[in-house]
Amino acid sequence: MSVGVLLMTHEAVGKALISAAHHVMPELPLPVTAVEIPPQADPDVMRTLTARHARQLDTGDGVLVLADLYGATPCNIGLSLGELGVHLHCVSGLNLPMLLRVLNYADKPLDELAEIAASGGRGGILIDHA
Repeated sequence: MSVGVLLMTHEAVGKALISAAHHVMPELPLPVTAVEIPPQADPDVMRTLTARHARQLDTGDGVLVLADLYGATPCNIGLSLGELGVHLHCVSGLNLPMLLRVLNYADKPLDELAEIAASGGRGGILIDHA
């Protein structure tokens, strides 16, 4: 078994990140899917759809939800999945380094993967002081 990874993003972000991850790793070691929230989407409808995706990803080890922006609708829907009985951790601030770091530690349990995701996201940020 393994942790499932659910990207909760605004429109066109999640699938682009999965495509970029496939460029780096042609075979992703964890199941990854994206739910992209269109601008005029009904949050309740999207929550139901997202819960279905999350349950499909959960093979017993839980789901790591990676959301693009804390406080925005995709993240809020991801956070609400726990109330629907989905075993998950949600990490916001999604970027490609975060996703790649998670995929490089595919054997880790959910709690540890959440920490790895946050660390990978922060570690992928660099300010050029030249």
